[in-house]
Amino acid sequence: MHPLGEADITSAVLRQLEQTPSPRLREILTSLVTHLHAFVQEVRLTEDEWLQGIQFLTETGQMCTDKRQEFILLSDTLGVSMLVDLITHHKPAGATETTVMGPFHVQGAPELPNGASIARSDGGAPLWFSGRVLDLDGKPIAGAVLDVWQTAANGLYDVQDPAQPEFNMRGKLRTDAHGHFAFRTTRPISYPIPTDGPVGKLFDATTRQPYRPAHIHFIVTAEGFTPLTTHLFDAADGYLHTDAVFAFKPSLACQFEQHDSADGAPDPHMPVPYYTAVYDFVLTRADAASG
Repeated sequence: MHPLGEADITSAVLRQLEQTPSPRLREILTSLVTHLHAFVQEVRLTEDEWLQGIQFLTETGQMCTDKRQEFILLSDTLGVSMLVDLITHHKPAGATETTVMGPFHVQGAPELPNGASIARSDGGAPLWFSGRVLDLDGKPIAGAVLDVWQTAANGLYDVQDPAQPEFNMRGKLRTDAHGHFAFRTTRPISYPIPTDGPVGKLFDATTRQPYRPAHIHFIVTAEGFTPLTTHLFDAADGYLHTDAVFAFKPSLACQFEQHDSADGAPDPHMPVPYYTAVYDFVLTRADAASG
């Protein structure tokens, strides 16, 4: 084998990938190596910079636990997660749009009756959130499950904050026979992504703002329908168009209406003042999505 020069190394690596049994894996690795080598040559990457990059990725992995996924956060803040979302989910007109899941979803949230509160401990502004789950023809979907989560009023998820009880600001609801759902929570707030790890160092180095606009997470599932992972955003939030993870879509903006009187409150236990928000999720049938 002749000594490899700068112009030869990429071809040498690609030749060794040619026998990869999986065509898809071969395609992905071939493209990855081609682009990665081109990047290294384009920026004339130094050995010190290469080692810094390896250290950054090492620290990113070391920050990952069962309660925090720093690699997802890195993917989100580089726009990769949203790019994959846009490539993967082509929704027909009228269907609710997807967006990123984020790094703080937790399995096992308790199932709650409609009208229950997901706030086990929080001091935020009371919010009554309601709506329906429908198909593309506007027909209600009974028994759809909504997995809901958000931060507390301090801008932290329960898994970030030992002072919060387990599953605070989390819950699962089922739609009734008419496709309706409702739950009590608090009005979401904008908050910064975690900046105490390598992603935070990257934000400092690039002077990026770390804030996410106020939102509530949802995963909506129903038998025979394609699962939906999305957020609903506060339409009045100032960070909508500078979202640190690029996840905002205008169709996912929600109006939060303030009520200063208990007259007509949806729940007699709602303190005044309180907010209401309404949103209807529209799912696509699994057979239609696959076709």
